[in-house]
Amino acid sequence: MYRSLKQALEDLEQNGRLLRIKYEVDPDLEMAEIHRRVFDAQGPALLFEKVKGSPFQACSNLYGTLERTDFLFRKTMDKVKRVTKYKADPTRALRNPLDAVKAGFTAIKGLPSKSFGSANFEKTTIDKIPLIKCWPMDGGAFVTCPQVATLPPGSKKIMESNIGMYRIQLTGNDYILNEEIGLHYQLHRGIGVHHTLYNNSDEEFKCSIFVGGPPSHTFAAIMPMPEGLSELTFAGMLNGNRFKYSFDKDGYLLSNDADFVITGVIKKNFKKPEGPFGDHLGYYSLTHDFPVMEVKNVYHKKDAIWQFTVVGRPPQEDSSFGYLIHELVEELTPGEFPGLVEINAVDAAGVHPLLLAIGKERYMPFRDKKPEEILTIANRILGSGQTSLAKFLIIAAKDETLPDLNCHDIDDFFTHVLERIDWKRDLHFQTKTTIDTLDYSGDGWNAGSKVVMAVCGEKLRSLATTAPSNLNDLASIKNMHLAQPGVLAVELNPFTDYKAAIEEVNTFAETLESKNLEGYPLIVIVDDSQFLAEELNNFLWVTFTRANPSHDIYGVGANTNFKHWGCTGALIIDARIKPHHAPGLTVPKEIIEKVDSLVEKDTDLKNILQA
Repeated sequence: MYRSLKQALEDLEQNGRLLRIKYEVDPDLEMAEIHRRVFDAQGPALLFEKVKGSPFQACSNLYGTLERTDFLFRKTMDKVKRVTKYKADPTRALRNPLDAVKAGFTAIKGLPSKSFGSANFEKTTIDKIPLIKCWPMDGGAFVTCPQVATLPPGSKKIMESNIGMYRIQLTGNDYILNEEIGLHYQLHRGIGVHHTLYNNSDEEFKCSIFVGGPPSHTFAAIMPMPEGLSELTFAGMLNGNRFKYSFDKDGYLLSNDADFVITGVIKKNFKKPEGPFGDHLGYYSLTHDFPVMEVKNVYHKKDAIWQFTVVGRPPQEDSSFGYLIHELVEELTPGEFPGLVEINAVDAAGVHPLLLAIGKERYMPFRDKKPEEILTIANRILGSGQTSLAKFLIIAAKDETLPDLNCHDIDDFFTHVLERIDWKRDLHFQTKTTIDTLDYSGDGWNAGSKVVMAVCGEKLRSLATTAPSNLNDLASIKNMHLAQPGVLAVELNPFTDYKAAIEEVNTFAETLESKNLEGYPLIVIVDDSQFLAEELNNFLWVTFTRANPSHDIYGVGANTNFKHWGCTGALIIDARIKPHHAPGLTVPKEIIEKVDSLVEKDTDLKNILQA
């Protein structure tokens, strides 16, 4: 479909989906602020023609709307869906052999293609790349749309490669400019397998970082691939053109269609501090030691364009990746998780903190309904790849009397769950386990807890739609708002430490035992109850990014029965900001004012933001 990133941008421009920023913009915070404003306005893709300090142009917001994301892959999405359909159920080929042949042709056409000629690359250095810094506390400039490619020791077989999107720190901290860059990767990433193999070998751990190229190449780096399907094959299928690659004279893998390729060696058993970085949970991921890559070469195409995005509190541009993933893997879900009907890693809550699911309940249809099979499904979800990083997993049994129930209609799903959940029975904890690297709500880095809330059965209660009047006499409550039907947001004293919190919240829970709160099955303790109540996304973000289930869940009438914890009344989640939490993301006043002045001089940009 597209031979290059430039061709994709030209297509967007011809169809009124791209804005050129023709004046010089500073990559230090200014470009990111323009991007955020245009994204919030659901505006076009951006091409920054003059990047301060760099000879290269830069683009962002390609996937800034779902409509534009669909447009970029309009000619190939149905073909790729056909392939995943037969991957999910090969027996369909017997029912429709002609369609299966078409799917096979799409897969074959997607196979990567080795080029033996020159890739026509020129050389530059790291300091000439657009050094884009998105948030004021960021440790330096980062690559935010990288395709990081590695091969196992001794291999040049392209189908054995791993391509992943792991953020790259280009400047700052202790990195030697132009000689070293930081490589950040997290739990359950394929590159970790290669890293382990190299640590046990005498070979250099060669790595290549691609930036740009056709839009499908960037997306392929983040796509959770089914077993046996290469990221490069997927990139070729989604683009309608094979992924073209070669090796340079030093043996480094090159993407011949990329705009930039950074090659180098990941040092074995050597780390340096990486971060902070304003990340997609809406907070900074803090400084930690990560692997270091010694830079060998920085290649670029003539007229190369540097592709970047800006991450922060969701939704952001990368939210479209989640949309695409759902569109493509929906058919594969039942095969990966038997009994699972659908799943939603909630973008507004930062993806991993909150997972919603619907599963089948078929074990004992002749008995009273209760969670049984869905608990098996929940354990399968928490034991598989990226979904194992879920912190709150809320799973409901498919209800034939409610055929429209789906976990992507979050309002309706929460109503269904809160009307039926039995807090005495339906909570299942995992303590002292791993959570997302970017989630600082736990009791250590990558360390925290999980809770499964499993719902099956008849409606137990009706949810209140107004705040209660019978709590106005409680001096402990500083402020109170109804956040969602059945969800009460309350402010107590600011959090100081867990010793004080346990005493305070348990005392608060005891005072509620004498109150009639039947219509309020969930109470969330927050720092700003009005903010939580303003919109659904605020409720999702605050509640599930700021709570560690084992430490921050309490209950009215709490009790433990043979190690099973539950409560007879409302569940209480303490979602106040804790001292160990990472700081939230804010934009400096001077950057806001500078971009305000740029907008005033740019009529096209001003019109987009005011539309």
